[in-house]
This record gives sequence, structure tokens and C-alpha cells, in this order.
Amino acid sequence: MEKRTILNSKHLEITLRRLASQLKENHQDFTNTVLIGLQPKGIFVLERIKEILEADLNQELTCGQLDITFYRDDFRRREQPLIPSVTNIDFIIEDKKVVLIDDVLYTGRSIRSGLEALLAFGRPKQVELMILVDRQFERHLPIQADYIGKTVNTLTSQVVLVEWKQNEGQDQVYLVNQEDKNG
Repeated sequence: MEKRTILNSKHLEITLRRLASQLKENHQDFTNTVLIGLQPKGIFVLERIKEILEADLNQELTCGQLDITFYRDDFRRREQPLIPSVTNIDFIIEDKKVVLIDDVLYTGRSIRSGLEALLAFGRPKQVELMILVDRQFERHLPIQADYIGKTVNTLTSQVVLVEWKQNEGQDQVYLVNQEDKNG
């Protein structure tokens, strides 16, 4: 499979640290802020951001994991049934600032599903979106990230593939042609 590297391990670490710094600058005291990662891959971004922030701030952050499977607009349209992930939010988000975190922003449909799923846990004061990679030009919905690690111009036939050392053995972000990914 031919892959073009977008972020290598070193640049991914720098990008995550920059995103964490932007959060610190905008939220300073995280007592009224919660971080929520979208299952499945936003969890990896969340864990790394949480690790950086907790080390820098010397405080524990309130974090959760949100599954959006049953909120997806294509849930019943797929040939293969989707297997839900775990939602782990043991707190109320009522009047909290929520930072929703995912790995790749493409059409905006996953984020829309995440926003809808969030309402089951209360009405947040504010919701911000943090994305590791923003794929431009293919939005289906008017959704825009507040924090962006890397913006890439892609074709519809391309896929952004994010690999994490805890899963694939290395931290890397690639651009892959759809034909290469399936073939």
C-alpha cells in the first residue's frame, strides 16, 4: 500500500503539544471544561492531549468517551451492521464547556452525530471541536473545527489514515489512495 506521510512521529508529537497549548491558553482553569473523545479513533487523540495537559497543569482533567453509532445518519443504510463502541461519560455536561475531540474531520457527519449524542448528558454551555486532521473541500454539513492539528487538501478517492503507537506500533498520519487501501 502506497502511503504519503502527512505527519511523522516527531511532527505528530509537536502537533499534539501545540493543540494542548491552545487549549490551555483558551481554558486556563479546566474546572468547568470537559474533554470528550469520539469513539473509536478520537479516543487516541483525547488520551494524548489529556496526558500532555495533566503533566503541564499538574491536575486531573474530566474526560469521557462518546459512541455515536446509533446517532449516525447512515446507521441503517449499511450492508454490514455497525458494532457500537463504549460510551464512558460518568458526569453531567450541563453548563460545562465541552471540547469534542476526533482524529479526522471530513464530511462533518460524525461530528453532527456527536453533537446530537452529547445532549443525552445535559446541555453544555459551549462546545468546541478539536480535530487532528482537517480534510478540506468535502464538507456535507457546515461544521468547522476550533482547534486543527493539520489541514490537508484531499481528493474524494483518498483516505487519511492515522496510526498510533499503542495500536500499530508507531505514530504516523498518512494519505492513502482509496484503491491502495482496499487493494
